[in-house]
Amino acid sequence: MRGPSLPDRTDLAILNALQDDIQLVSRPWNAIAERLGIAETEIIRRMKTLKDTGIIRGISPVLESHHLGLHAATLVALHVPMVRMNEVAAIISSYAEVSHNFQRDHDYALWFTIAAQNEEGIRNVLDEILQRTGIPVSDVLNLTTIKKIKIDVRFSFFPAQLREIS
Repeated sequence: MRGPSLPDRTDLAILNALQDDIQLVSRPWNAIAERLGIAETEIIRRMKTLKDTGIIRGISPVLESHHLGLHAATLVALHVPMVRMNEVAAIISSYAEVSHNFQRDHDYALWFTIAAQNEEGIRNVLDEILQRTGIPVSDVLNLTTIKKIKIDVRFSFFPAQLREIS
């Protein structure tokens, strides 16, 4: 790392590699290190630094909801007064069907996703959230998923031909 928060070229190559599928092998960091031409200990040290500086929040699998029996999903936006933001967010976060929620600088300031087996399951969860929070239906945007188009977000730090360390 060049500074407390500025990754160097090797760090950027590691970040690129971590966005790819990680091999299911006994030493996945070694597999990435070999591909990048660095030592396994070096990639582990750098990943720890990237995590400590907040550049990497975590490393986790991307799950396919349909294979888990979750065939319906929606993005919900609520008009929530700022003084109630933490209270309402805590209620929403208490539901297993909610993967995450986040605040935006907008009239509809609290956004979250719900996944369930079917549309009825989504309606039940959303109705219960509204009942528990006292938020009226008129303050809700319910943006039901019609077709999943993209599930993957990647940041490209190098042109495709320069992804490995030079």
